[in-house]
Amino acid sequence: MRAILDRYAAYWRAPGAPRFISLSLFTRLPLGTVALATLLHVRELTGSIAFAGGMVGVQMVAAAVTSPLLGRWIDRRGPGPALAVTGILSPLAMVVVLFAGELELSRVALLAAAALIGAVLPPITVLTRALLRHRFADEALRRLAFAVDSVLLELGYTIGPALIAVAVALASPRVAYAVALACTAASVPLLALSGGLAWWRREPPGERHFLGPLTEPRLLALYAATFALTMSFGALEVGYPGFAGAVAGAAWGPALVAINSVGSATGGLLYGGLQFRLPLERQLPRIVAVLALPVALHALVGAPWPLVPLAFAAGFLIAPAMTVVTLLVARVAPPRYATEAFTWSATAIVTGVGAGMAAGGALIERAGWPAAFLYASASALVAAALALRLRSLGRR
Repeated sequence: MRAILDRYAAYWRAPGAPRFISLSLFTRLPLGTVALATLLHVRELTGSIAFAGGMVGVQMVAAAVTSPLLGRWIDRRGPGPALAVTGILSPLAMVVVLFAGELELSRVALLAAAALIGAVLPPITVLTRALLRHRFADEALRRLAFAVDSVLLELGYTIGPALIAVAVALASPRVAYAVALACTAASVPLLALSGGLAWWRREPPGERHFLGPLTEPRLLALYAATFALTMSFGALEVGYPGFAGAVAGAAWGPALVAINSVGSATGGLLYGGLQFRLPLERQLPRIVAVLALPVALHALVGAPWPLVPLAFAAGFLIAPAMTVVTLLVARVAPPRYATEAFTWSATAIVTGVGAGMAAGGALIERAGWPAAFLYASASALVAAALALRLRSLGRR
């Protein structure tokens, strides 16, 4: 344990790290609030969890489509212009959904608004990882930095759903959506205040392929495994509200999402401080295969309190798995495509989560909430199978 604490202390002492780490937590709150608040707000508006899940899926797919374009823009022009545009347009688009009732928006209009929100979401996570890649050239420090980043993500997924749960319990899903909007509006200014943008280094001009990092087969294999893995996460995220609505009361949905994220943050902290001899490309399939078990057990539970330890156990391996994914992207991506490579990883994540949420919502309405958890477990097993192909990464 002392060795783990010493490694974290060394990272904290790195110039600029304390302020960047502290503010990065708050820049990630949209990740834990927007999708869940949209799901609850739109379900209240329309009365359909399937449509609400589908709307979140549209939002995420739109983000997935535009994210690589933003990454390429950032690689070529720096982060400033992209942050200015997305930091303004995304909150404005969310205002439209907030007042959808007063505006009497149709379902088609809601889907269009969701697509716009997704298309202009600020690329905070992608840019943060690119900045960390620039800041830490040492492999050990970079590994720890990415592990801390994964933990911050999970803390965002913990604090965010907790804020949504409180807003729903004390007010309404609409107020919860307003909280998510405020978090989104604050994310870009907070990233600027963190000082991390000073770490940006533009790569020297060179020949660029139209497909960018997609010309690297090892990245394609990694993106495929990531997509399947995050489908599991998406089904879990919609499965918890579905379970809560049928069994325990609406506030339990965000609470279980938060508990899952606490487990992930705990696992990420331990993973970041430990050292493993097993190569990264062999760690990933093992971590994901184990993850499938507690997720499958969710389907057998019929009360909220017994689900709490299972939600924590399922989350315990999420941050370690995503840390490995991030490290592999940083290792394999050509330097001139650094940010774009992370955006394609984000595309795999966003589309995976969106597809999982859409499928999970449909399964809940047609077959009940246990089907969403079984789907999540099956997706994790598919991801583990796909990740077995990554063993070749260490030999090329």
